[in-house]
Parts: sequence; C-alpha cells; structure tokens
Amino acid sequence: MNLRWTDVSEIAMALFDEHPQVDPQYVRFTDLHRWVCALEEFDDDPERSGEKVLEAIQAAWIEEAEV
Repeated sequence: MNLRWTDVSEIAMALFDEHPQVDPQYVRFTDLHRWVCALEEFDDDPERSGEKVLEAIQAAWIEEAEV
C-alpha cells in the first residue's frame, strides 16, 4: 500500500509502529516530515506537505498513542 499525504490515519499508525518510544506531542514538524518521507510505504511528493497536514498527522499519532 502506498501512502500519500492525505492518508493521515495510516501514516500515524505507521509512525506509531516505527517510533514506539517517541511521544508524538513533542515531535518537531521538521522531524515529523522527515520520518513520514522515510516510511517505506510513503510514495508522495515531499513538497506537497504543509503545516496543516503535519498537524493532522501529529494529532492522529497522539490519538493512536493514547489507545
């Protein structure tokens, strides 16, 4: 499955699996962007992200970590 920036929930789950030791509420957007782009399943233009997308991914990751 190829992930795109619009796949916010799926990206959050993948980040949760890749970085289980990380508290997502303290992740800087620069690191978050780099980690999303480094996901094996990620296949989108790195330049297409923005602050709103990164905020949504971070919020979904926080939610995933709380479950």
